[in-house]
Amino acid sequence: ALPNLKFESQTLTSFAGLVVLQKFFMAIDLKARLSRCFRHVNGGKVFDRTVVFLQLIVHLLLGFRELQDCRYYRDDPLVKRLLGLKRLPDVATLSRMLKEAGAKSVEGLRRVLREMVLDRLRSIAPARITLDFDGSVQSTKRHAEGTAVGFNKKKKGARSYYPLFCTIAQTLQVFDFLHRSGNVHDSNGAKGFILACIDEVRSVLPKVQIEVRMDSAFFSDEIVLALAERGVEFTISVPFERFVELKGMIEQRRRWHRLDGDTWYFETSWKPQCWDRRFRFLFIRTRAKKQRKGPVQLDLFVPHEYGYEFKVIVTNKTLSAERVTAYHEGR
Repeated sequence: ALPNLKFESQTLTSFAGLVVLQKFFMAIDLKARLSRCFRHVNGGKVFDRTVVFLQLIVHLLLGFRELQDCRYYRDDPLVKRLLGLKRLPDVATLSRMLKEAGAKSVEGLRRVLREMVLDRLRSIAPARITLDFDGSVQSTKRHAEGTAVGFNKKKKGARSYYPLFCTIAQTLQVFDFLHRSGNVHDSNGAKGFILACIDEVRSVLPKVQIEVRMDSAFFSDEIVLALAERGVEFTISVPFERFVELKGMIEQRRRWHRLDGDTWYFETSWKPQCWDRRFRFLFIRTRAKKQRKGPVQLDLFVPHEYGYEFKVIVTNKTLSAERVTAYHEGR
């Protein structure tokens, strides 16, 4: 429960709201959980690495992104009270201790994050759990370790990371992440990561129905078949440029079923030639509100009709087309 706060006419710090987070950190026992991640490197230092990492969490919650910004709350009494310190470490100390946190610390942190999410799932006991998988470009201003130049639509040519995230739709929590450099494809290491997340959830909640939704970057026969064999419900966007047959099926289609005011669909049981099993493919046509300007790239493969946009979803769900589309768009 949230504490009942009353701010009287007295001198307050700029970060007085941290008292709510202090109560929350105590409720979830955050400091004790984090200490297990850095137990192998703690000791013999002025500052405990657990407290340093907790400071980074507070640093982000206060709205800061650069380590240099810690000077704005360096002398704040409530920040010190929250961290249990009489003085805060300087920027050089933060950088040095971050450098000392190796792969073992990162793996310990991932394990703690998964445990906290699973504890929450146990408490709410949902009938089904929705796992969303997607990559996210994390730009860096300098030549940070492990970064590379890759696809970055916001800052072209900038070095970045491209981690793969698994999030729980029911609780809006990040369940796990796969750290990657910025020059890899979305599918790099995706299959093993996806199956590991599914197995982790199923080991704790064996009776829950797991469902997955992903974009076209993760579309492959290996991933589709692996999900089907594990009894996982899924919806995955299909890339047009890999299958010329899809374009032909759309262009030859004359009768479309109305999904809503601006959307129509048809579906079929189909498989690419290299697959061993057929699946349900849902073809969706949406009326475009704006005229598409410029040349249409890959016009040989991407279906194009003035006033409409197309997409295809492969799924093993047995719901109606309307509900499958709504579920997939929930990403």
